[in-house]
Amino acid sequence: MTRPHATPSPEELKEKRDLEEALEEGLEETFPGSDPVNVTQPPPSRGDGHVKRSD
Repeated sequence: MTRPHATPSPEELKEKRDLEEALEEGLEETFPGSDPVNVTQPPPSRGDGHVKRSD
């Protein structure tokens, strides 16, 4: 038996809206491009040990 979907909280809706806006901005800034927009930042490589990143 399946359960009905819960209504998303206002925080979840805001997070989804923010993510959609970030994706849209990334698409606009890279258009036309051959690579899709990446939402996540890749982990640093060994050579990046001296670079500080903010997550």
